[in-house]
Amino acid sequence: MPVDARRAGRRHEPPLSVSAGLATRISVGGWPSPYAMTVLEAVTRIPRGKVMTYGDVAEYVGAGTGRTVGAVLSRHGHDDDVPWHRVIRSTGEPNPTAPVEALRRLVADGTALRPGGERVDLAVARWDGRPTG
Repeated sequence: MPVDARRAGRRHEPPLSVSAGLATRISVGGWPSPYAMTVLEAVTRIPRGKVMTYGDVAEYVGAGTGRTVGAVLSRHGHDDDVPWHRVIRSTGEPNPTAPVEALRRLVADGTALRPGGERVDLAVARWDGRPTG
C-alpha cells in the first residue's frame, strides 16, 4: 500500500504533550495568542528611556526566544499603546523593520544612545524588568 494511502486512513490524534512551539504560538484564529498577549503586556511595561532586547523579553515572560518575540511584535505590535521601539537587538541596534522611526521614538523617550546615535547604550538603558520608582 502506498504511503499516501496509509496516511489517508489515519485518524489525527492530538499530541501527548504540548511542545514549546505550540506554547509560543503567535496567533490563534488571526488573533493574538495567550503567549502573544503576554509578550505585548511585557513590552508595555518597559519605561520611557529604557529598552529590552528581544531575548530579554523572552526571558522576562519565561517562554519563547528572541525570534518569537520579534514575530509577535511584527504581527501584533502595531497598536499605538505598544512601545515596540523599546525592544531592540542585542547589539543595541533598533528594530530592523523601521530603524529610523524606532530611533526617532527612542530619542523622544530620552533613551541613552551610543556615540554616533545609531545604537542604544545598553549599559545605561537596559531595563531589568524591576519596577522603577
